[in-house]
Amino acid sequence: MRFVIAAGGTGGHLFPGLAVGEVLLARGHEVMVLISEKEIDALATQGRSEFRIEKVAGVGLQSKSPLAFWRFWMGLQTAKKQCARLYDEWKPAAVLGMGGFTCFAPIVIGRKRGLPTFVHESNAIPGRANKLNARYVTRVLLGFAECRAHFPKAQCEVTGTPIRSALTRPVEKSSARAAFGLSPEKSTMLVMGGSQGASGINKAVTAALPKLAGRGLQAIHLTGKGGEDSVRDAYAKAGVPAHVAAFHHRMEEAYGAADMAVARSGAASLTELSHFGLPSVLIPYPFAADDHQTANAQIFDRAGAGVLLKESDATGDTLAQKISSFLDNPGLLAAMSQKSRQLAPTQAAGRVADTILTFCT
Repeated sequence: MRFVIAAGGTGGHLFPGLAVGEVLLARGHEVMVLISEKEIDALATQGRSEFRIEKVAGVGLQSKSPLAFWRFWMGLQTAKKQCARLYDEWKPAAVLGMGGFTCFAPIVIGRKRGLPTFVHESNAIPGRANKLNARYVTRVLLGFAECRAHFPKAQCEVTGTPIRSALTRPVEKSSARAAFGLSPEKSTMLVMGGSQGASGINKAVTAALPKLAGRGLQAIHLTGKGGEDSVRDAYAKAGVPAHVAAFHHRMEEAYGAADMAVARSGAASLTELSHFGLPSVLIPYPFAADDHQTANAQIFDRAGAGVLLKESDATGDTLAQKISSFLDNPGLLAAMSQKSRQLAPTQAAGRVADTILTFCT
């Protein structure tokens, strides 16, 4: 059979969608992935020739102003026409949207044609787009059970958030560190702000570095676009060994090399951290819709798998204290690692695929 997966706009939507696509391909099906017109989507799908990749127009509804609604409406009409044309040719058996406004038109056209339709919500609190998408789907698939209460009228199923197959392969720690030119012996911190980086995290970590000098710490710091040079200079000035880069496309190496992480708390990042059993200091993006990243981080904080630190509180002193508590207490780090791993969903991509296929046979 052929399937459509709409999964664009951010890495948090795209990478889990590709993971489901990988499972469907392995089971002998074909997959068309619909992405947004953003540069990050093109970069993330570059070379993925196993999928048919198509761009679809779409504009998020940024506010309630007449101009914002007009832009959203016009983008939606264009996207619906594009989807109708693609479905005429592809003839999909079902449509899966991975969240956000990019998947609204694909879901609506799928529903109009009588196809089974699905949307996946990774976060603990859904955004406006998925509250709208949920009205048009056969099932709402959830990353966190805590999200079920936000869809009282929908048929929901908790699947967990899928991760890419590349991340499921075993990684040996010393060889992973060698890939970054780091010592096999030193405690290693992974710093990342999600698929597009985070200037707030970059600033907090660089402010903390002078207080972490001489602690036997080394780092892998993924800055996102634009922050690389200043962050690299800060590590050099503090004398903390580090691999600093805007991005790293083999994230299994970065996770495998690390003992701990400082990160945003998007659902995809949290799923990957838990898969690798990494304790973390979680600094939610303060402007996320409905503050959903804080709700995500609270789940890990309550479970003892991570430590929630608001960006407004993330000074150099406070962040250095959090990181030092990991370095000073190996027993705490080991316990948090175990609790982090306990939060990892089991075979989430396969569970999503199973649900879709149930409605197509």
